[in-house]
Amino acid sequence: MTQERFRKLAMATLAATLAVILWGAFVRATGSGAGCGSHWPTCNGEIIPRAAATATLIEFTHRITSGIAFLLVALQFFWARKAFPSGHPARAGAAASMFFMVTEAGVGALLVLFEYVADNASVGRAVWMAVHLVNTFLLVGAMACTLWWARGGAPVRLRGQGATAALLAAALAATLLVGVTGAIAALGDTLFTARTLSEGLAQDLSPTAHFLVQLRVFHPINAALTAAYLLFLRTAIPARRPTPTVRRLANATGAVVVMQIGAGLLNLLLLAPVWLQLVHLLLADALWISLILLAAAALGAPEAAGHTPAGDPLAAVGRTG
Repeated sequence: MTQERFRKLAMATLAATLAVILWGAFVRATGSGAGCGSHWPTCNGEIIPRAAATATLIEFTHRITSGIAFLLVALQFFWARKAFPSGHPARAGAAASMFFMVTEAGVGALLVLFEYVADNASVGRAVWMAVHLVNTFLLVGAMACTLWWARGGAPVRLRGQGATAALLAAALAATLLVGVTGAIAALGDTLFTARTLSEGLAQDLSPTAHFLVQLRVFHPINAALTAAYLLFLRTAIPARRPTPTVRRLANATGAVVVMQIGAGLLNLLLLAPVWLQLVHLLLADALWISLILLAAAALGAPEAAGHTPAGDPLAAVGRTG
């Protein structure tokens, strides 16, 4: 149980979890969330469903892959305790990943059992989708930190960080809010599809429109304001923490912000096709990971002294950003 093998496991676990997240978005976008009925953990009351319906296959595949990701996170948790000494931040990251994976499974189960799937357009579904999004981001963030610390990143130190910590905390909170409004907007796009851009704008501005449609307008506003703030951080954080690692991660964050702006505009113009929703979500995950690692690098105790962690996991990305 070497640390090098653990790092490979942590990277594979993060990649597998991102794939499960994208497949979950595909389940929602195709209206396949009720493919297994209101049964959990079984599918239509069966361990292995015999129904040949497409929605059942899509939903059952999501449950199988979610189970695999759960097992990988559990393996990561126990492996971290063997590979790293007590007090090592990688162990804390693996424990946080395990916690949020358990809550992720719980939220997913509640969505099915409460029938907040398929064509359900209730307030309850919107609330639970927001909870689901926040938990997913926290899970991905914990997994990214686990990999970062396993590769030599310094533990986060909040005391004495001053405005740097406040700037980064605001960026993380704003990005979470954009994710929540994006999840609600995607739900509205799925349930109340517009045939043309003008029809979609008319839906958004109609006082009699469903609340999910009326809420869609908040996402682009939040996204634009947050993008401007993150682009400001691209220079503000390296100015306060002038290390090679922080500069690379700040550049990577800025690059993903620009790509996400383009994807968001294209998503609006093309009326949110499923494939572009998945690309938009993948970029959102990439932005969240780069921002989390930027915060970890900037708030790591040795970083202020100019130390660059060995095996920087985003060094290659930073060189191209």
